[in-house]
Amino acid sequence: MDIKDIGAHVPLAAELAGQKKTAPAAESGEESFGTVLKSSLDEVNRLQVKADAAISALATGENVSLHETMIAMEQADVSFRLMMEVRNKIVEAYQEILRVQV
Repeated sequence: MDIKDIGAHVPLAAELAGQKKTAPAAESGEESFGTVLKSSLDEVNRLQVKADAAISALATGENVSLHETMIAMEQADVSFRLMMEVRNKIVEAYQEILRVQV
């Protein structure tokens, strides 16, 4: 599965898949990597909070369908797993840079 395949389902994937910077962020007016990463983490957190609220609403007997709850949980799960893969790639790139001899 490619990151572009799940881009429609996960905002983080869509943001990262569409990133093709040709000029530095300061010159072109585009967001920096740190800003994109922070907004992506905020989105993952928002989806986790939404899933928690859906679970609580279902458990307390509120008018929430099981399907909506499961969808919210899956969205949160997929976005979290994608965030972890991005984190792993960042750590891997950092370790590779540390191995480069100067």
